[in-house]
Amino acid sequence: MQHLVFLLLGLGNGAVFGALALAIVLTYRSSGVVNFATGAIALYTAYTYAYLREGELLILIPGLPDSIDLGGPMGMWPAILISLVIAAVLGLILYLLIFRPLRTSPLVARAVAALGVSLLVAGLVAEKLGTDPVSVDPIFPTDIWQSGDLQLSADRFYFALTIVLLAIALAVVFRFTKFGLATRASAESERGAYVSGISPDRIAAYNWMLSSAVAGLAGILIAPIVPLVPVAYTLFIIPALAAAILARFDMVIVAVFAGVAIGMLQSEAQNLAATYDWLPSSGLPELVPLILILVVLLIRAKPLPSRGETILQTLGRAPRPHHVAPTAVVMTIVGVLALVFLDDRMRSGLIISLIMAIIALSSVVVTGFAGQVSLAQLTIAGVAAFLLGPIANNLHLPFPIAPIVAALCAAVIGVLIGLPALRIRGLTVAVVTLTMAYVLEAVWFRNIDVVGGEGIKAPKPSLFGWDLSIGQGLDYPRVTFGILVLLVLVAVAVFVAYLRRSGLGTEMLAVRANERSAAAAGVSVVRVKIFAFGIGAFIAGLGGSLLAYQQQTVTFDYYAAMAGVALFATVYLAGITSVSGGVLAGLLAANGLVFIFVDEMWSASGWYVVVSSVLLIFTVILNPEGIVGPAHTVLSARRAAALKAKSDSAPDLDVSREAPAEKVSRGPKVFDSSAQPELTLTDVSVRYGGAVALKDVSLQIPKGALVGLIGPNGAGKTTLMDAITGFVDYTGDVALSGTSMGGLAPYSRVRAGLGRTFQAIELYDDLSVTENVKVGRTAAVRRPKSKAEHSDLGHLSQVFDLLDIADIAERPAGELSQGQRQLVSIARALAGSPNLLLLDEPAGGLDSTESRWLGERLLKVRDSGTTIVMVDHDMDLVLSVCDRVHVLNFGELIASGTPAEIRSNRTVATAYLGREAQTNG
Repeated sequence: MQHLVFLLLGLGNGAVFGALALAIVLTYRSSGVVNFATGAIALYTAYTYAYLREGELLILIPGLPDSIDLGGPMGMWPAILISLVIAAVLGLILYLLIFRPLRTSPLVARAVAALGVSLLVAGLVAEKLGTDPVSVDPIFPTDIWQSGDLQLSADRFYFALTIVLLAIALAVVFRFTKFGLATRASAESERGAYVSGISPDRIAAYNWMLSSAVAGLAGILIAPIVPLVPVAYTLFIIPALAAAILARFDMVIVAVFAGVAIGMLQSEAQNLAATYDWLPSSGLPELVPLILILVVLLIRAKPLPSRGETILQTLGRAPRPHHVAPTAVVMTIVGVLALVFLDDRMRSGLIISLIMAIIALSSVVVTGFAGQVSLAQLTIAGVAAFLLGPIANNLHLPFPIAPIVAALCAAVIGVLIGLPALRIRGLTVAVVTLTMAYVLEAVWFRNIDVVGGEGIKAPKPSLFGWDLSIGQGLDYPRVTFGILVLLVLVAVAVFVAYLRRSGLGTEMLAVRANERSAAAAGVSVVRVKIFAFGIGAFIAGLGGSLLAYQQQTVTFDYYAAMAGVALFATVYLAGITSVSGGVLAGLLAANGLVFIFVDEMWSASGWYVVVSSVLLIFTVILNPEGIVGPAHTVLSARRAAALKAKSDSAPDLDVSREAPAEKVSRGPKVFDSSAQPELTLTDVSVRYGGAVALKDVSLQIPKGALVGLIGPNGAGKTTLMDAITGFVDYTGDVALSGTSMGGLAPYSRVRAGLGRTFQAIELYDDLSVTENVKVGRTAAVRRPKSKAEHSDLGHLSQVFDLLDIADIAERPAGELSQGQRQLVSIARALAGSPNLLLLDEPAGGLDSTESRWLGERLLKVRDSGTTIVMVDHDMDLVLSVCDRVHVLNFGELIASGTPAEIRSNRTVATAYLGREAQTNG
């Protein structure tokens, strides 16, 4: 009975989690924004309601009074209605000013903007209204219902019932009204919505107003039950996000019930922690959303449901560092001079900035390079900080071994935190890492059973009898400790710079750009993600150890989950894709050098978070590469101009050099039928649910052949390529040189001798042409020599010469024309020395002259010893250069033969080539 009592006690919190989850789902379905600001909107609306009840209109605009006197207290219903209208208007303003301009930006950019809004609102409330709890009169009856030992507070039941009824009503609206139909249509395909006369912008605006009102209602209804405090409301977002994930960001009723269930389970977890001594006394309720998230995500292993929108922008570029050594020397000299000549307070701020720059560089590795959005890097730094004392004192490990061991332990935790990213991707990783940070803070950092009531004492670092500590009293902060921190930062910055230039760094950027394309180039996506999280966590651990030395007594304050969110926002503001951005983020971090300078000049450090949040929002909208972005753009333009002046730049494809005057025409090769085929497909079938995409396709591709694969749209051509390369599940068998590929991951198949291009090309625009092609070299490097000796195409210069692209080798891929991008895509696949090269629409976007030129290049590739299978709709190209052609229709193989046989085949003509081909044949 006691367990049931505590479950029912959680109805209040569960209802607010459900309501916020409902708002998150509404926002995501309409505009693709994972709205981390939902809790902040609830907070603002709750304060608005509380002030209206007292007869005042709340104003959070800096420079204006906190409120306007309305002449007397306001009744409950008018206050609720006015507050909800204000919340809806706030939602509309947020959409029009922030999220509508970000419609074509990546999900990460939109989420960071939402983080900025959350930090902005919470900062304004804390600065203008303070953090003391505000009491609010009850809205629902507060009677206690009792049946035997069972007690239930009526207000919690009515609150939960209200939210459930609201969810049901909204579900009915979205299912049976034109507005609901328009919302679903906009989410499915924005282009289709426009064609149907629906404005996705208007639909998104209405849904932002609706979701903000729902979030506001949750804030109002929870205010009498939970004290109205800014921190509590911002933390509501974590279990609410968990409930939204359980509902797949799509099902409103499921979101509400999931939120209610999380609240009830958290209440029971708190009861269990108090009942059983062997359970942790702190943090058990925070484990509930994490466990539910991991169970659902790891079992289902699906990303957020995609929306039918066009992403026109990418994350900021990750520029290749140049002149690393001179930059490091200058950075060291400037840092030493600053440490020597700054006064004590400014020096202290600089030391904190240097440490936070180290932790920021861990975000550069994990997010900026590998594309995994981790909001737990500061918490991971806290792991090392809290372990440093026990490692040094209990294991008697001296400096510098103790901080290195602490950083290695942090790396292990970082890999564990990153493990979900092996099966999920995108912003779901951000939600999971934030939840894990939330759990670590509650279970470990705030748990007095683990850290004691006064924190953990950090040892004093010393080396060969030389005191390297930060000092105390008048000797604080010591220059020697600052120089120690500076040297560690320089070493980490140089390491990260060379990591960006290394093969592993190139693979990280390939995974960030497109995991599917990276796998097709032979990159082990799992390995790259593990390395990224491990390296990033080790760097964060080094920073955490230094922060422990700086603090001397380690407490949870510096490593709280929401502080980690704020640091991530600062790194994004500075420039999360570059070393310079990481260093600048350290300077801008809270309590760092810029923070103290602002406080010294204007005594306005309390507004620092507010100003930083505003700058973050503007940066996301106007300059996604961060504050350092314009400088990188200027440097990049100068290098591009120098390269252009150095080489004879050719316009697009230089088809004049080797293009024949007439159409390419070469008779098909004759192959030994007794020889081992390069590729053998046996009864390959692919189903998507009940739909059959491929049905019992069997064929053989001879060694050294150039084979065409044609068919009408939807015939299954790309699906067959996906099956060969392992991107879809299939039945039957795929064998390369007699070896079955069954059970192998895509990157393993590439390393076994496959090469692949995609219809969408999918180059890594951040990388130069050479770096793009080097990604493909991964397959050849990791293949046994005996399997790679058949071809001499492994050397990049030979690939460039073969395809005639040496003159664009150092240009960024994002600057290339369509024809050049096609050739670079082929070059990347060839760099892996494949036995078999699969080309998906290589002539897409090329005119007839460029297509003929491409045909000559493909014949040269075939003659070099590489077997080619090509899907293309350019029949002149296919029938002119291919040795054999296979034809698919509705997933079945309907014809195979030489180009001449295919031309004269009436079945093919009827299914694909048309009546004209029949007549000409």
